[in-house]
Amino acid sequence: MSAGPNDPSDNPDKKSGAAPIGRSVSLTDNRIQSRDLFAITREILIIHGDETYRLRLTAQNKLILTK
Repeated sequence: MSAGPNDPSDNPDKKSGAAPIGRSVSLTDNRIQSRDLFAITREILIIHGDETYRLRLTAQNKLILTK
């Protein structure tokens, strides 16, 4: 049996022990509004292949992406 989209083994939050947050972000013409990404937090993790990147919203309302 193959793993489905809700398989916890594919969820990086489950592997780290953090509780997953269920939400959706709309995509329009290849654009995502940053206010949608940062609606409930000031930092998100982006998994890209084997790497994890951190996207943070600063106090000056700037974005910082770090590896």
